[in-house]
Amino acid sequence: MDTIINASWVIPVDPDNRILQNHSILIEAGRIVAILPSQQVVEFQARKTVDLPGHALLPGFINTHTHAAMSLLRGVADDLSLDDWLNGHIWPLETRWVGEAFIRAGSRLSIAEMLKTGTTCFNDMYYFPDQTAQVAEQAGIRASLGLILLDFPTIWANDPEEYFSKGLELHDRLQSHSHITTAFAPHAPYTVSNGPLKKLQILADELDIPIHIHVHETSAEIVNAITEHGYRPLERLRTLGLLTSRVQCVHMTQLLESEIAMLAEHGSHIVHCPESNMKLASGYCPVSNLLEGGVNVALGTDSAASNNNLNMLAEMRTAALLAKNYAADPTVLPAWQALRMATINGARALGLDQQTGSLEEGKAADMIAVDMNRLQTQPLYDPVSQLVYAADSSQISDVWVAGRRVLEDGELLTMDENAILKESQQWGTQIQLWKQQSQL
Repeated sequence: MDTIINASWVIPVDPDNRILQNHSILIEAGRIVAILPSQQVVEFQARKTVDLPGHALLPGFINTHTHAAMSLLRGVADDLSLDDWLNGHIWPLETRWVGEAFIRAGSRLSIAEMLKTGTTCFNDMYYFPDQTAQVAEQAGIRASLGLILLDFPTIWANDPEEYFSKGLELHDRLQSHSHITTAFAPHAPYTVSNGPLKKLQILADELDIPIHIHVHETSAEIVNAITEHGYRPLERLRTLGLLTSRVQCVHMTQLLESEIAMLAEHGSHIVHCPESNMKLASGYCPVSNLLEGGVNVALGTDSAASNNNLNMLAEMRTAALLAKNYAADPTVLPAWQALRMATINGARALGLDQQTGSLEEGKAADMIAVDMNRLQTQPLYDPVSQLVYAADSSQISDVWVAGRRVLEDGELLTMDENAILKESQQWGTQIQLWKQQSQL
């Protein structure tokens, strides 16, 4: 074996929701070869053995919705409505600052934060995905990068044809990459017209890649869609042929029972971003209704500009508590379901569930170790309950992606944390000065 990891608990997030006590994971060539009781692995030899007493091993988190480079705008415009936040602050700031250097610096900051908080795979939607790809590759994290599409010109492209051209070029370049995949990422139904959406649907089928789109994020979006098109955004996507098992609908805070049935019928996926939705007062995604209806629901943090962190442990806890409060039922969205939303459900939404999202033989060794021997997780009756309701990110000690250790005892191995801190502070100083001068 390349590596044998011995832990007090292995939580594979398999169909049976097992918790394996005093088990070991055997890794060869980046994949899980076996999961065995620790007393049985003495007959195996490995180049490296890692002993983690008091730790739980589980799949790395899959952050299914990010705008990674926007971490450089963390806290720049808080306590505002979505419309004011976006139109009055974020878009003017992006127009002035976003470019290749901004994307690289912001992506480094986000990826470092995600690795330290247990995310081993993220799904991104932002400008210059080619630059984010470079940073992700250097850091050793798994990523699904959005080939963005809008009707109007931005710093990345001038019109839909250029968005398609650049996106397809990046897809071709990354097609054989072991860690990085692509997905079409039209921003939203209100920013992309019918013609480009139809073309995108055809290309997604031809290339066999997912589609990632903001949908039903606010009540105002619904009202405007009915005024402009005569029906709700989800129905418009259905008539255009986009409502398929490829599509990931992000936010979905405004849903009718008939729309939940429609999503289930077409096998579409939902990406729930509870903390961002709450902070912007966008509304609530009816997670328990969706799950009961047979819809796959994954978790995302959204950007650090609207969350303001990329911490999936926190997102799990918020999702579980919010669902209980909304349903007035403490039994909905139990801890196991929240953990599945943060792992295997995200992998399924991205089309990566044969590769990652659970700890099973043949899958990539994408996993994290959580030190449960801390005050906040003792006494320990149920490791999954403690992970969701009590643990914090400081307890994540080690992270592996495809068997490669990228975090060891809380220290990043593939990124220079001090350099990232210095770089981020320099960007913050520049942006703050410009913001004051512009009176934003």
